[in-house]
Amino acid sequence: MSKYPTNPVLLVDDEETWLRSFSLALKSHGIDNIICCQDSSEVPSILASTEVEVMAVDLAMPGMSGEELIVEVGRTNPDVPVLVITGMGQVETAVQCIKRGAFDFFVKTNDKSSLVSGIRHAIEIRELRRENSGLRTRFLQDTLEHPEAFAPIVTCSKAMRSIFQYIEAIARSTQPVLITGESGVGKELVAKVIHDLSGRQGEFIPVNVAGLDDNIFADTLFGHKKGAFTGADRARPGLVENAKAGTLFLDEIGDLPHASQVKLLRLVQEREYLPIGSDVTRKTDARIIAATNVDPAALGEPERFRSDLYYRLRAHHVHLPPLRERREDIPLLVDHFLRQACQQRRKPVAPPELFPLLMGYPFPGNVRELQFLILDAASCTTGETLDIGRIREHVAAHHADAPAARSGEGAGVQFGPELPTLKRVCAELVMEAMRRTGGNQAMAAGMLGVSRQALNKRLNKLLMASEDDE
Repeated sequence: MSKYPTNPVLLVDDEETWLRSFSLALKSHGIDNIICCQDSSEVPSILASTEVEVMAVDLAMPGMSGEELIVEVGRTNPDVPVLVITGMGQVETAVQCIKRGAFDFFVKTNDKSSLVSGIRHAIEIRELRRENSGLRTRFLQDTLEHPEAFAPIVTCSKAMRSIFQYIEAIARSTQPVLITGESGVGKELVAKVIHDLSGRQGEFIPVNVAGLDDNIFADTLFGHKKGAFTGADRARPGLVENAKAGTLFLDEIGDLPHASQVKLLRLVQEREYLPIGSDVTRKTDARIIAATNVDPAALGEPERFRSDLYYRLRAHHVHLPPLRERREDIPLLVDHFLRQACQQRRKPVAPPELFPLLMGYPFPGNVRELQFLILDAASCTTGETLDIGRIREHVAAHHADAPAARSGEGAGVQFGPELPTLKRVCAELVMEAMRRTGGNQAMAAGMLGVSRQALNKRLNKLLMASEDDE
């Protein structure tokens, strides 16, 4: 089982009993990657050989004091948050330490819950800074460190590339990820990419939680002990156990009943769960990735979904755009699906009228719908040219009910009290065709029913007119 956090927490105190009790308190809360140091003079050599996530330092120590240590760490390892542990009479000195760069300070008492919370908060802040730094580098340089990881996702969309850069930045975080988007956009595919980039040693365990009642949900995720209920003749580990050191992917999280949401909150927040029939909680280091086709604004409504769980799951948020917002991917996807369908025979040629037909369709089922259309057409094709008869029938039958038509895209032309000029209508029609095809003149011309040369002339006239206006 992998340890949390990835880099160790360094505890520095000359009292062995306090180090031992604080270590146990951290481990009981899932923080088990810990280095204990009784001699403060050894800290510089530890930092020189080991990347430390967070430090907790006692203020009053023989040799190098906590105050001196803070100054030294700030000089050599400024990214490491340092928490100061003080006695009751040292609060004023602790405040001076904050001014010198300490992350926070806590009074040493028997109750260590506030100190554990402080360590956890410092870990999360460190992860967030690391992710922000990675994002800044990727966006400024417009690069991907691991483009091969995204090979299963067929796209040339700039919006998708930005999403890939974000995914690379958050992949190694331990915090949950919420993936939103319409059905068929590829949420599970993206979840698997996040897992592959995370470097986690465990497996990727997907489960669709839609339609699971509370008992089945608990048994599926948390498992049960032998004799926990009638028919439980042997113990059964749940999917959380199977996902140890890996990733647990919860699909259709928006349909989860409220009773199950309470149990999931404990898993996400405390990293612990209770198998059915057991009174002993178990810890997990599985990372949670959740997905839903419910709009994030609707998911945030308390009557539908617990707000505390929603915001815990949304530590990182990936929203995948529908296919109608990245139509430039349609030719690539058609070619990809044709290759899939024709592995054992020659790939049929797509007729020129196919792409104008697809570019004008809003795809309520997104990439999955396009995949089924192409696979179905390929199975009905006997010649060298793809038979698009069934695609044409599907588009004609479903076009009127598509989401884009309801929202105004692709609806009938609307006129106000004053009619626009013919020149203006033509200009807007040409620009709309170019927008829908991602600037592909051949496809836009096919969609408008004109030759490419005719479209090119109109585009040149529009360009000249805009230059004259300037």
